[in-house]
Amino acid sequence: MEFNLKRIFIPAIIALISSSGLLVIRTIAFRLLHRWAEKTETRIDDIIIRSLKVPSVYWCIAIGLYIGVAVSDFPEKYVFYFSRAIHVIVILSITIAAANLSGKIFKNYIQKSDLPIPTTGLAYGILKGTVLVIGFLIILSVLGISITPLITALGVGGLAVVLALQDTLANLFAGIHILVEKSIRVGDFIRLETGQEGYVEDITWRTTRIRMLSDNMVVIPNGKLSQSIVTNYYLPEKRMSLSIPISVSYSSDIEKVERILIEEAKNAVGEIPGLLGDPEPSVRFIPGFGDSSLDLTLSCQVREFVDQYLVQHELRKKIFKRFKEEGIEIPYPHRTVYLREEKK
Repeated sequence: MEFNLKRIFIPAIIALISSSGLLVIRTIAFRLLHRWAEKTETRIDDIIIRSLKVPSVYWCIAIGLYIGVAVSDFPEKYVFYFSRAIHVIVILSITIAAANLSGKIFKNYIQKSDLPIPTTGLAYGILKGTVLVIGFLIILSVLGISITPLITALGVGGLAVVLALQDTLANLFAGIHILVEKSIRVGDFIRLETGQEGYVEDITWRTTRIRMLSDNMVVIPNGKLSQSIVTNYYLPEKRMSLSIPISVSYSSDIEKVERILIEEAKNAVGEIPGLLGDPEPSVRFIPGFGDSSLDLTLSCQVREFVDQYLVQHELRKKIFKRFKEEGIEIPYPHRTVYLREEKK
């Protein structure tokens, strides 16, 4: 019994000392790395340090256990199993850390660059999934498992999986199609043919999430979105034309009204957020002669779709105030009724 305790106790002490020493070295190393990262302008080093901070604890413990097992006089087959299990744990932790790290670096790089690649949940998931699959294949290789029978089994069962996940795979490939085509991108303001409109929050492997102006979320399957008629207000560019209908009485001087409208629109540039002065505002006598009024249209440019609401609000207030000062009447609808009296 004493002999068995010595065989276990001594390797355990060695493993504990080794792990403790490695953890101390790790702590010192991370402090130095943090100080160095604070002096740099890039965020890549900060992302790498944060991603490796937790997995490095497991690596220190695993290396300590490996040293303890290596110096022990356990039977060879037990040493083999212990070593194999430690290898698998280390590879698995490295794989998870590499998947998270690659995803964060990918997002950071795309957000800082001008490349037209959307940082969506689908793209992030594909990148992480690729790293995890590679790590899984390495683990199988370490365990001495041939992947050829696995690939064969997957090929045989692939048809059944495709049939069972037909809708899911359709949404997945529809999402990939949307990303490649770039007709809808994360951050775009779109309107669905059903009437809902909002910002594209994310394109995942199955659904696309649209945040409406009321802060409600619309979740639509990628397959349905790819087949829908969608208006993208950010393509080909964010800026858009805004048309404001204006009605005045038939007694008004149409040229004076036109001049006032252009003056008010030009003066509002810089005062009203989102209103652009290039190209300059214009007025057209369209639709023209109404039943009770002369109908004109004031056209101007706004920075993006949601700016039109504030611009219309402020411009209408300015125009109404100016019309009152200039004595220009905005008529009420009225009709003239002629009564014919029959002779007896």
